[in-house]
Amino acid sequence: MRCLALDIGGTKMATAIVSENQVTQRKQISTPQENVVEAMHQTLAQLLADYAGQFDYVAVASTGIINNGILTALNPKNLGGLAYFPLKQSISKHTSKPVLLLNDAQAATYAEYQLQDKNNIQNFAFITVSTGVGGGLILNHQLLTEPNGIAGHIGHTVADPNGPVCGCGRVGCVEAIASGRAIEAVSKQWCDPCDPKEVFARFRKMDEKATALVSRSAKAIANLVADLVIGMDVQKVVLGGSVGLAEGYLPLVNKYLSEMPEIYRCPLDAAQLGQDAGLIGAAAWAQTQLTHLE
Repeated sequence: MRCLALDIGGTKMATAIVSENQVTQRKQISTPQENVVEAMHQTLAQLLADYAGQFDYVAVASTGIINNGILTALNPKNLGGLAYFPLKQSISKHTSKPVLLLNDAQAATYAEYQLQDKNNIQNFAFITVSTGVGGGLILNHQLLTEPNGIAGHIGHTVADPNGPVCGCGRVGCVEAIASGRAIEAVSKQWCDPCDPKEVFARFRKMDEKATALVSRSAKAIANLVADLVIGMDVQKVVLGGSVGLAEGYLPLVNKYLSEMPEIYRCPLDAAQLGQDAGLIGAAAWAQTQLTHLE
């Protein structure tokens, strides 16, 4: 089956035809930033027209929370005017083919899980550390998406109850400590302020402040991994995102994890599918759902 896959992010949207995990006809455009509701409706209509006749179903991986076809978020302000956007309805106006939606991190989780030894790994997690911190959960070989679309928002578990307020409104979330946005919130206050990319450059040069800041992030992620292991018997975790895949970061997370009692540890590897993970995962997951309906 041929899938029209869409990966909708806060700043860019990727589209492609996906068949048997192979991505073709990939396009990337900017996510609408002005008159966003009407512009998104028009963008989706154009995309469906561009790929007309080339697909058997539509699968969408989107930032935020997908709940009953509606796009929202823990912090709706992050979506601007797209909070509570009727995403499934908007797409379905322009095609009679099945339309299935899930969160982008959930989609990436499903894609990365396809690369694992499923005979030996039934509980699996993906963590993305980027501008924010997100993820997805596979339990007993099944991707968790129901009932409210929030499964996998593990960046909003608590890392420090005395820490900064997160954008979701809770105090001390992992995202408020480990994310690129959290790193920048500290580094821009320095007497020689810099962005997260420069923080990592300084970290690799053994700069004391940068090392302490990156270490704070890595330690929060190591504790998140430990929480997943002890809470859900997760057998393997894969780490992705611009921070998660930054040079030197994964070894640091593994270092902190190795210092914990053995029962809190599991294998921790780098994500492999990069920018196509959302497209591939959404297509594969949607095909599985459609097969179950037959």
